[in-house]
Amino acid sequence: MVNKNLVVYYSYEGSTRVIAETIASVLDADLLECRPIKDISSKGFMKYVWGGRQVIFKKRPQLETFEKNPTDYEMIIIGTPVWKFDYAPAIRSFLSQVNLTNKKIGVFCCHEGVKGKTLDHLKEDLSNNTIIGESDFLNVKKNKEENIAQAKKWAMTLNDKKGERGE
Repeated sequence: MVNKNLVVYYSYEGSTRVIAETIASVLDADLLECRPIKDISSKGFMKYVWGGRQVIFKKRPQLETFEKNPTDYEMIIIGTPVWKFDYAPAIRSFLSQVNLTNKKIGVFCCHEGVKGKTLDHLKEDLSNNTIIGESDFLNVKKNKEENIAQAKKWAMTLNDKKGERGE
């Protein structure tokens, strides 16, 4: 049987990966990591400068070839870190490369402070789909177990909703 669920994510420092893997486990979903061929390599404060610059200029870094075809899935969960109160450029690249239409979509973000308009912008750019849920995860590294528990709970609500809205 072909898996109908996919979790797509980009993770710069690992927080979004932890949440994506947790959600995928609960949903018995496949995972697809969006990996830029050339990611920013700065650490410390400069990562914010270079990452923020990419967001402001709506950069779309070239991604490594996908191992899975996202259009083959019925439900897709998309996760991103918050960069300059928006979603990461690698997710912008993913959305520009994959024509997602009439899918059941859940969106989440991981952040260390304020999520800003991250999820609103993501939902706007996915408006040809049915948004079945959204969540944000604060300080995943500092509160890992609490965030994993939140991710499991949220994923179970998505599992309940995937049969709704249009079926």
